[in-house]
Amino acid sequence: MRIAVAQVGGIQLSETRRAVVGRLANLLEQAADQRADLVVFPELTLTTFFPRYWYDDAAEADRFFERSMPGDDVAPLFELAADRGVAFYLGYAEIDPRGRRFNTSILVDRSGRIVGKYRKIHLPGHAERLDDVPAQHAEKRYFEVGDLGFGVFDVDGVKVGMCLCNDRRWPEVYRCLSLQGAEVVVLGYNTPVFVPGWQEEPHAKMFTHLLSLQAGAYQNSVWVAAAAKCGYEDGHHMIGGSAIVAPSGEIVAKARSEGEELIVADVDLGLSEIYRTSVFNFAAHRRPEHYRLIVDRVGRGEPVPVSFDQPPVTTAARRDA
Repeated sequence: MRIAVAQVGGIQLSETRRAVVGRLANLLEQAADQRADLVVFPELTLTTFFPRYWYDDAAEADRFFERSMPGDDVAPLFELAADRGVAFYLGYAEIDPRGRRFNTSILVDRSGRIVGKYRKIHLPGHAERLDDVPAQHAEKRYFEVGDLGFGVFDVDGVKVGMCLCNDRRWPEVYRCLSLQGAEVVVLGYNTPVFVPGWQEEPHAKMFTHLLSLQAGAYQNSVWVAAAAKCGYEDGHHMIGGSAIVAPSGEIVAKARSEGEELIVADVDLGLSEIYRTSVFNFAAHRRPEHYRLIVDRVGRGEPVPVSFDQPPVTTAARRDA
């Protein structure tokens, strides 16, 4: 599979859906010209990253959401993909028929048909308004926790798993996808340099981003393709760092800028077998009976008592020691 990661420069509050889709179409055309099979777009690709704004009435943010996919403004992207025979992954804000709001991504096959959907589970940020900060990060206010789990879907015979942004930092995500046979994990992200409450040196943002992708790929024998929305958006800085990572944990392609950019790599799916049949042979080496704590406990707590047999320590034994 040849994968193209489409890094998208900042989308301003004033930009229309139709204008944004035009930019995405240009990137998809470039990918098709390079014979890509799959294009990965970022999280919340169709609008600015609106959780940075506080609306007293949350319904005021509804203009950033899609009630159907594709809507009239987005349909040209689907039509172009079908015409050029290119599959794609796209992140957007969704209002479902029951009025629930999700941070969502979809997989669209070469025919322009939606074959997979994911709703973001690890929502970062906060639900309450914060004062004296340059920007909010109110994903917990505008979105519900995803309800579809971590799915793996078929794209031209390749098993593709999806996640979004903050999900990439949680090892359980990659493991859930890998246990379902995922060969490639695709994700989009919008990562601001400033996030309220995130105490990390600015340079570490890129380091921990790449570290998460590389560890997820290596420990689960999968390819990972990650697309950023980046640069300055409404005056706020977001990191780039779009990348394609091999099952070895090595970065095989990475964006060179913080602007609109396409990176392409040929993904050798057979490379995963080297790791799946050796160090990460799950069937041979995993011991899930000892991992119960991972799902039984949410936050940090006291150590779990361990019972083991130990002979009594005698005076002679202490002297010998």
